[in-house]
Amino acid sequence: MRSTLFPDLDTLTYVMGILNLTSDSFSGDGLLNTDHVVESALAQATRFLAEGADVLDLGAESTRPGAIPVSAKQEIGRLVPLIVQIKEQFPDALLSVDTYKAEVAEACLQVGAHIINDVWGFRYDPGMAAVVAAHQATAVLMHNRDKVKSTQQTELGGRYVEVEYKDVVASVKRSLKKSVEIAKAAGLSEEQIILDPGIGFGKTTAHNLELLKRLGELKTLGYPILLGVSRKSVIGYTLDLPPDQRLEGSLAANAWGVMHGAHILRVHDVKETVRLARMLDAIRAA
Repeated sequence: MRSTLFPDLDTLTYVMGILNLTSDSFSGDGLLNTDHVVESALAQATRFLAEGADVLDLGAESTRPGAIPVSAKQEIGRLVPLIVQIKEQFPDALLSVDTYKAEVAEACLQVGAHIINDVWGFRYDPGMAAVVAAHQATAVLMHNRDKVKSTQQTELGGRYVEVEYKDVVASVKRSLKKSVEIAKAAGLSEEQIILDPGIGFGKTTAHNLELLKRLGELKTLGYPILLGVSRKSVIGYTLDLPPDQRLEGSLAANAWGVMHGAHILRVHDVKETVRLARMLDAIRAA
């Protein structure tokens, strides 16, 4: 298994730090709630890199259940200035952009982003695959499910309910295979593709737990796996805890993920996750 940007997949677990340029992030860390957004985001990026993050994932639209959509113009206005600032201060930092809009991807790739993290796996915007391929960027293709209208909002946050899968893992695998086909047809190589099972997207708590339990079955797809479970509702509703108290649950889920095939961990708590990953890597290498 090979990756253009992550060369040591067999021996090293990579950590991706989340920077939310939003006001309504489910995790409560949306940086639009601060007075000086770019400065606050740059400070967080600096801290994450010092704590050992291998890549930064910048997002300007919340994808939590029930979130308010953001226009491409708004996303670009939030993301591009920060990318420019990070590139100036940390020219070697790997930057990922969490967007499903081709227009946003184009603008961000032009100013130095390396990865497009598409929560719809190239299946929302028909122009996305071509944009990523034209820039020879890496793509994270996530499983998602449209037409899911049943959501529930409680003090623990939003979650999907009344969603049915005959076999959630089989469904995820079929969908990701289609996303890979789209990526390859546009010109991406296998080394430019990373897959994400989409924990928390169009799935009930039970589905998310089953997907985590059977994560190893995704290894047969033959691509690096990115796991994004940090602070998500599956942890909150399992442990009956709000987002700011989900660190231990997040670490447990990520540890399980690493031991069952995850190569990249997308997280809010970088320092703790890096320590977890380095310890697991050392044990596996012993």
